[in-house]
Amino acid sequence: MKFLDQAKIYVRSGDGGNGVVAFRREKYLEFGGPDGGDGGRGGDIVFEAVANLNTLIDFRYTQHFRAPKGGNGAGSDRTGAGAADVVIKVPVGTQIVADDRETLLADLDAPGKRILLCRGGDGGFGNAHYKSSTNRAPRRADPGFPGEERWVWLRLKLIADVGLVGLPNAGKSTLLAAASAARPKIADYPFTTLHPQLGVVRLSASEEFVIADIPGLIEGAHEGAGLGDRFLGHVERCAVLLHLIDGAAGDVVAAWRTVREELAAYGGGLAEKRELIGLNKADAMTPREAAARATALRRASGRPVMLLSGATGQGVPEVLRALQNAVTDARQARAA
Repeated sequence: MKFLDQAKIYVRSGDGGNGVVAFRREKYLEFGGPDGGDGGRGGDIVFEAVANLNTLIDFRYTQHFRAPKGGNGAGSDRTGAGAADVVIKVPVGTQIVADDRETLLADLDAPGKRILLCRGGDGGFGNAHYKSSTNRAPRRADPGFPGEERWVWLRLKLIADVGLVGLPNAGKSTLLAAASAARPKIADYPFTTLHPQLGVVRLSASEEFVIADIPGLIEGAHEGAGLGDRFLGHVERCAVLLHLIDGAAGDVVAAWRTVREELAAYGGGLAEKRELIGLNKADAMTPREAAARATALRRASGRPVMLLSGATGQGVPEVLRALQNAVTDARQARAA
């Protein structure tokens, strides 16, 4: 299934049904009086987050959603039928943004969460509504009220506990494949990963977390270089970032600073998130090179540096345990 994380759609709720003018006519009943019923209410446009979706690809082919109109009233005080709502199902983590692409209308960040975006129009009154002691035979009936319409953007931000960031070819996809059942594309050229990948890491029966791998960042990504920074939104909800650095590439400090600058330029609180640093590809370095580069990286970042190799599995269990501890701390902080 193709991954799509942005889509623009048109939604319109249903108009209300019309009220009617009617009078009671029965044999031996001289003054039946008005009995025109009210119109029914138009259908609503409702968005619902469901757990079994992970892409917005359906909205590439269906971009217009219209709720039905309410039924018209009828004689004998019969009210028109209310129209059915249109429920649009979206992946968990979908944000609904106004047409200006800035105003956030709703954030469906939990399974089953629903939002009424466009309310259906109310039905118009029939002439029975206007009868009174001074107006015994009203001939007034109102049309239904119109529904609401708007263009909105759907923007998907994946729900993950851990986000993998780094330069292209840092080994993020290799680590994801080694730590979970996910099978991302792995190759020896930059930008092998073209869209985010999710994997579930299970350390025990009661310990698991979701990890998200996004395409690599390069210098100037916030200005559109490479694949740009559009996929960074998928790690905004993460509790912790695992910053992978290719230890065999040489200047590890420059690589770390490049990604950190792109995170700060993007905003969204990414630069303030808890960060674990992993010096990857330990199998491609001598022990002396690994120690020197880890020391330089530790001094530049002021954080501990973990040595690992996604290809051989060296240091991977220790990194996963550190990530699980960070995720557990974040979950407990949210629950408090």
